[in-house]
This record gives sequence, structure tokens and C-alpha cells, in this order.
Amino acid sequence: MIEDIIGHKNDGHQADKDDFNIANIPVAKGQRKQIEIQVAKLFDQTNVVIPVEVIRGKIDGPILFVSAAIHGDEINGVEIIKRLLSSRRINSAIHGTLIAVPIVNTIGFNRNIRYLPDRRDLNRCFPGSDTGSLGGQIAHIFMEEIVSKSTHGIDLHTAAIHRTNLPQIRATINDEAMHKLAHAFDVPIIINSKGAAGTLRYAAIEAGVNMLLYEGGEALRYNEKVIQKGLKGVFSVMQSIGMLREDKKMREPKLTGSIITKSSYWVRAPISGSLRTKLKTGNSVEDKQLLGILSDPFGKARTEVRARKGGIIIGMAIMPLVNNGDALFHIATFDDTDIIEELLEQHDFPAA
Repeated sequence: MIEDIIGHKNDGHQADKDDFNIANIPVAKGQRKQIEIQVAKLFDQTNVVIPVEVIRGKIDGPILFVSAAIHGDEINGVEIIKRLLSSRRINSAIHGTLIAVPIVNTIGFNRNIRYLPDRRDLNRCFPGSDTGSLGGQIAHIFMEEIVSKSTHGIDLHTAAIHRTNLPQIRATINDEAMHKLAHAFDVPIIINSKGAAGTLRYAAIEAGVNMLLYEGGEALRYNEKVIQKGLKGVFSVMQSIGMLREDKKMREPKLTGSIITKSSYWVRAPISGSLRTKLKTGNSVEDKQLLGILSDPFGKARTEVRARKGGIIIGMAIMPLVNNGDALFHIATFDDTDIIEELLEQHDFPAA
């Protein structure tokens, strides 16, 4: 049975190692609770909270947070967490603690926008400050209440508005533990990077938390294949770190495999105009290959858009109307493109 509880800011103190709390609300072993972390009030006195569900196993183990909608318009992750929490696999069969945060940026989520009211990107506000901007204060509370109490983390994202991403993991592969964790999620492509300063991933890594970032799909749209891949990936990570109990009825997950990118780059629009392309995420491209044609409304001023290096398209704009400098194609490079093409087909993300 889930308990619904409204909490307040935590002073960070815990009585002993057997105690676990979020927002000063204790969660005992074997308990499952829904907690609202109070973060602010809007000018109309509406409370701003971060909704959290904690599932604590009866046996000690890792503490994993899974978060979504740091950008309020990225909704695939919300659906992944919804399905995760409704699964019978975790209701009574986990070691350790699962902290599920389906909506971090509740303000943006309710407005169907990426940012906070002051146009700040919450995912550039970490680790935050208790006396900073609204974004800084939310980030600070999230670090204190969620990240600091976790051993592992998975943050779920999609592409920005009018773009789409091929399912991918972004992680800092600096040791065997992170290498294993990234491959356990089992998506075709892993981008080895620390992430930009100010992001949750950067701050979590600095805090000593092993964390993955999952990207897939587009903003404000569900993509069933991306959701299913993300859900399967979360379960696979949980099994990899020992959170799921051994069950004779459950087979060991069969991993399709992942490849770490050598590097990646963005191709940007050289002029403003409308883009015509037949390419999709997952397509392979060659050095200097034609990616699309930009033209004016009369169709006379035509400019070719070409790849700088060969690779695989892992992200791209889906809005054909672009301005000079807009990001059009995100291309990951590999030593052997043929291998990644075969891997994409095995993951059921074939190049069209």
C-alpha cells in the first residue's frame, strides 16, 4: 500500500545507517511511500513540489534514483517511470531502495515547456544553491534530497523541441563500474562524455554517484519503441547492480550490445531557409555526403548541407524551417560504421 505524504526540506541529518528519509519523511525497510518535496511557491501562492515515490526493499542494497522531466516538455521519461512503478517486478522483489522522480520540473511540465518561468534551463543550474535563482534552489534541493542519498542514478531525456534522438546513453566511462553500468542499459550507442557543467549528470558525478543519462525520441511526443527500450534498460541496470532478487522464473537479460562512440559532431544550418532531407536517425552517412538542401521560399537560393565526416545520425531536426546556425544533424563517428549498422538492426532500430 502506498502512503501519500507531504514533506518539507531536509536538514541532511539521518540518525543511523538503517534510517532513510526523503524530506524528513522516514521510509522503513519494506515500505513504499509517495512524498511531495516542497520547493517553492509561485506568486499566486501555488505550491511547487517535486513528486517522489520511494520503494525500499527489506534487504540492503544500492540506492538508485530514476528521474525524468528536468526539461518540462520531455515526457517519454515520465511514461517510463510510470510503467516502472506499476511493474510487479519491483513491488516486492528489490534489494536496496528505488527513488522514482517522474517530474522534476513540475512548473515546465504543467506548461508544456522546457524551461522555468525565468527562462532558465534547470539542467544548467546544478548543483544549485539555497539562496540562488528558482532553478538553483530546485537543483540544490534535488541534490540534497535525492542525489546525496543515492549510489546510482538514471536521468531520462528526449531531444529538444522539434528534434529527435536515436536511443543512446551518455555516461562518463572512467572505470570498470561505469563501463558495466553503461553497457547494462543496452542501447546501441554510448557517448562517453562527462556532460556540461551545470547539468545534473555533471553534478552527480562530482558527488560520487554513478549516473547514466538516457536520450531518446522527441519533446511532447510519446515514442513507444523509445519508451520500451528505456524501461527495459532501467530494469537491466537494476539487475546489473544487484537490486532485483534472483527469480527462477525470470531469465538473465540477454544484452544485444552497445558501442561507445569515438566522437560526435553537429552539422548546423549555413543559411536560413527550409530544409529538405530524406534522412532519418539511424542512417549512416559518408564523408562529405549530401544530407539535405536548404532553399528560400522561391526555391531559387539553394544551399547544400553536407557531412564533415562519416558516421551515424543519432539526432536531427524534424522542423524543416531553420535559421542560420540551427543544429540540423548530430552525427556520431565510429571506427567501423558497418558494425554499428548491424547492431542497430539487432536493436530493431535499422537505418531506413
